[in-house]
Amino acid sequence: MIIFGPLLVIAGIGFFCWLLFTLAVFAFPFYAGLTVGAWAFHTGAGWLGGAVVGVLAAGVTFGVGQLALAFVPWTWLRLAIVLIYAAPATVAGYYATHGIAQMAMPSATWQMIFSLVGAVAVGVTALIRIAGTAPPGREEARLARA
Repeated sequence: MIIFGPLLVIAGIGFFCWLLFTLAVFAFPFYAGLTVGAWAFHTGAGWLGGAVVGVLAAGVTFGVGQLALAFVPWTWLRLAIVLIYAAPATVAGYYATHGIAQMAMPSATWQMIFSLVGAVAVGVTALIRIAGTAPPGREEARLARA
């Protein structure tokens, strides 16, 4: 049993890191859905109405981002859209890594260092994943056909 304990902890941390990297792309739509759902709940829609409105808002936020990436011809505007979607993922990566670092080490300095490294890693991963979902622009499509 003494051998399985540390291995299960490492496997659990690895699983949650994988989950964080996978779901970080959806941090902005999740936040938008949560905010709109909470607003709907507090204006009298009830818990079911708030949940439905929140899920619809999250889906619309994700869909609008995908459509914007598909149809915006300017590279600088596509980069701005990708950054808008990747910034909340970076914040989520910081706080998730900071929570793990607080459990793992007592030094506040090292907690901050690991949190910043985690934020950069999650942010860059989300940036690459979101940019990778965008179809090639007109310039890239011409290069691919030539």
